Amino acid sequence: MSNTSFSALPLQPDMLANLDTLGYHEMTPIQAQSLPPILENRDVIAKAKTGSGKTAAFGIGLLHKLNVKQFRIQTIVLCPTRELADQVAKELRRLARGTHNVKILLLSGGMPFGPERLSLEHGAHIIVGTPGRVQDHLGKGTLRLDHVTTLVLDEADRMLDMGFNEAILKIISNIPHKRQTLLFSATFPDNITRLSRDIQQDPLEVSVESTHSAAVIEQLAYETSKQIDHEQLMHLLTHYKSEATIIFCNTKIACQELADELQYDGFSALALHGDLDQRQRTEVLVQFTNRSCTILIATDVASRGLDIDNVAAVINYDLPHDPEVYVHRIGRTGRAGKKGVALTLLRPSDRQRLKTIEAYTGHTLPRSPIDSLKSDETYDYTAPMKTLLIYGGKKDKLRPGDIVGALTGDAQIDSSAIGNIDRFDRFTYVAVETDLAETAANRLHNGKIKGRKFKTHILN
Repeated sequence: MSNTSFSALPLQPDMLANLDTLGYHEMTPIQAQSLPPILENRDVIAKAKTGSGKTAAFGIGLLHKLNVKQFRIQTIVLCPTRELADQVAKELRRLARGTHNVKILLLSGGMPFGPERLSLEHGAHIIVGTPGRVQDHLGKGTLRLDHVTTLVLDEADRMLDMGFNEAILKIISNIPHKRQTLLFSATFPDNITRLSRDIQQDPLEVSVESTHSAAVIEQLAYETSKQIDHEQLMHLLTHYKSEATIIFCNTKIACQELADELQYDGFSALALHGDLDQRQRTEVLVQFTNRSCTILIATDVASRGLDIDNVAAVINYDLPHDPEVYVHRIGRTGRAGKKGVALTLLRPSDRQRLKTIEAYTGHTLPRSPIDSLKSDETYDYTAPMKTLLIYGGKKDKLRPGDIVGALTGDAQIDSSAIGNIDRFDRFTYVAVETDLAETAANRLHNGKIKGRKFKTHILN
């Protein structure tokens, strides 16, 4: 038995069996370092990036100590964004499959308050939420945390960057002092050290080397003119022809302008930045994940906490000022056992910044002139899928099987042409092969699903 095997841990047989079913056999470095002390009920402060397996690390720990027979809130997990909170809640539900009757409740900004209040009245074991929404429920008396034994702060540095420090401390003031506190952060700036000192008891510090193997992520730099022009970026995109690319810009304005330019040229590109409302963010991420959008142009602030496995390439349109941000960016590719490529557009003024990054990562990026690349003029920019928006969801008892049935029945669309189906309370997003999207949208809009009519249209 390997000492990095989950079976080497003192876990319940049901949990080990479920982990085996989920394909969790060997622990990742962050799990191997943090899980033993977590299971011993120690406070832990861990430095780990998204995609390192940290959710399973704290998830297994908090489920191990959960007393399901005591139907009250025993654990609260705070996350910076609704997207990350949603991902964490889903992962915890997967990890809890082997334990009967575990109730996990999501409380996040951008969602209606009423349904959350009703769910809280029915009780829960675990709360996953964003600081602002959790604080709202505490203020309105709809949430009590006096039985919490485990507090988890996920992406703590991101929460502090977003100005949640005061909200976090107010939430913690409602939690018993005698508890286990787990703090996960991609970086350890001074404000994280101060927060740990204020809220943790003798924490064990765990740090996983935040660099990426050259065998998994190929890193290359392409030298450009003083001002990167649109033609140079097109040259890069039509050479690599990736079906899923994230382009990082340093500002919201650059991000939106670049997305507009690429859309004008026929690329399936969408922007993700802080000026988008919650519905817009959701639709952008759904389309990128389900292959209806091949290029996501994002700022670092907007992209933190995203957990997407199918990113084939990352492009640094603007080089970040912080080497850790560079590492975090390129870690979006080369995941889930796949190889990826990280490409940096290098202006003459960026050379010193790149040297700092290379010194930090211990990896020298090969450099070539952008003109050395061969572009493919025949490259088809069209995304393989289109997304249909159906104005009906979980609250309407609309199930994925009902939608597939409607499309494969009257519309006679083969099930292989239907991709991801993402359901929310009042909306459902369905990916359909691009050349069949019009037929599918008309069928759903003009026909019926389960004997009911639902308004449907194609997202642009």
